[in-house]
Amino acid sequence: MNKIILMGRLTRDPEMRSGNGTAICRYTLAVDRRFKRDGEPDADFFSCTAFGKSAEFAEKYFRQGTKLLITGRIQSDNYTNKDGQKVYSWQVIVDEQEFAESKNAASAGAPMSQPKPNAAEAGSGFVDIADGIEEDLPFI
Repeated sequence: MNKIILMGRLTRDPEMRSGNGTAICRYTLAVDRRFKRDGEPDADFFSCTAFGKSAEFAEKYFRQGTKLLITGRIQSDNYTNKDGQKVYSWQVIVDEQEFAESKNAASAGAPMSQPKPNAAEAGSGFVDIADGIEEDLPFI
């Protein structure tokens, strides 16, 4: 199985291209490392490629600094450069992409807030739903 899930920020605006009539959008995602050691980078940078409608969406709505959650697969590429050396690269082929924070949180530079459970719900994993809301819920 070849599946990758990444959450990070765009390092620059996406670049749109067209190949054989298909929209192709490329962008780089900076993903913070969870544990940082002295002398090592704080983030990893992943080259991502989206196709078709996903590419058009990325080009239209994503901007440098946007926090994204993507799923996809890793693909390796290689070629021989002009010096005769074999060059290898990796890219993420995007299957799904979505915003990982609200527009307000992004503009304020703050992470999205999560609802805080009350004392009775702490650790239960459930959130209290107000009385009388049943008719608005599609699954009841």
